Amino acid sequence: MLSVRHALVMLVLATAATATNAAASATKVWETAGFKNPESALFDSNAGVVYVSNVNGVPTGKDGNGFVSTVSLDGKVQTLEWVKGLNGPKGLARAGGKLYVADIDELVEIDIKSATIAKRYPASGAKFLNDVAADAAGNIYVSDMATNTIWRLSGGTFEVFVNDAKLEGPNGLLVENDTLWVAAWGVMTNGMETKVPGHLKRVSLTDKTIASHGDGSPLGNLDGIEPLGGGAYLVSDWVAGKVFRITPNGEANILAELGPGTADLGYDPLTATAYIPQMKTGMLYAFKVK
Repeated sequence: MLSVRHALVMLVLATAATATNAAASATKVWETAGFKNPESALFDSNAGVVYVSNVNGVPTGKDGNGFVSTVSLDGKVQTLEWVKGLNGPKGLARAGGKLYVADIDELVEIDIKSATIAKRYPASGAKFLNDVAADAAGNIYVSDMATNTIWRLSGGTFEVFVNDAKLEGPNGLLVENDTLWVAAWGVMTNGMETKVPGHLKRVSLTDKTIASHGDGSPLGNLDGIEPLGGGAYLVSDWVAGKVFRITPNGEANILAELGPGTADLGYDPLTATAYIPQMKTGMLYAFKVK
C-alpha cells in the first residue's frame, strides 16, 4: 500500500504533467553558508533533512577530510560533520536505511540510523566517481566521469554496468522505471575542459543502449539532474553556474544563475523545492520552482 506522502508526491507529479509547457521560474527561499566545497545535496523525505556532501579540499585528494552534513528543511545546519572519514565525497543516493556516497574510487555505504560508515566498495580503475542513483529494487548506479563508465552495486557486487564513449563524461544520474538518465559533462579534451559541452542522455537498463534527449545539441557542463514531473527535468551546469528546466522535447529554460561551482542538486517534489549546493562559495540554496 502506498504511503500518504508517496500518494501526495504522485499527485504533485501528475499535476505537473499538465503544465510542462508553462513558463518556468524559481524563487530563492533561503541560503546557508559555512559548508566546505559542498558538491551534492539530497532531500530525504523519511528523515526530513537534506544531506550535503562536503569535499573539503581537492576533489581527487585522498586526505580523509571529506564529510556529510545534515540540514533542516528551513536551512539550519543540524550537524555539520554528521559522518566524517571520507575523502572527496560527491554524489548521494538513499536506498532503504542506507546512504550511498561516491568517493573518488569507491562507493561508501552509510548506515543512516547510526550515522556510521557500514561498508566501502572499491571501484578498481575508477578515477572520478561522481553521482549516485538508486532504482526501485535498491540497485545503486555510480558515474565515473573520467572513464565514461557507469558502475552498479547489485546483490552486494559492485561492478561495471556500462563503459562507452557515447556517455560523454557521465555526471548526474537519475533512474526512472527502466531508464537511467545521464547529465553529461561533455567530451573532455584537457583535464575537465570540453570542446563540446554535454547534454542529457538516456541509458536503457534492459539492453544498455544510449540515446540523446532531444536533438542532442550541446547544453553545458552538466552536473545534477532531478525529475520535475511530466517529462521535465531540473538540471545544473557546474561551469556556467546555471540551473535549467529541461522540457520534454529537450529545450532548456534558465531558472537561476549562481555562478561557477553550481553542483549536484536535490529536489522535494511535494513542496517543489530545489536544494542547490555551490561548491566554490560554500553555500547551500533552497529555491521554490514553478
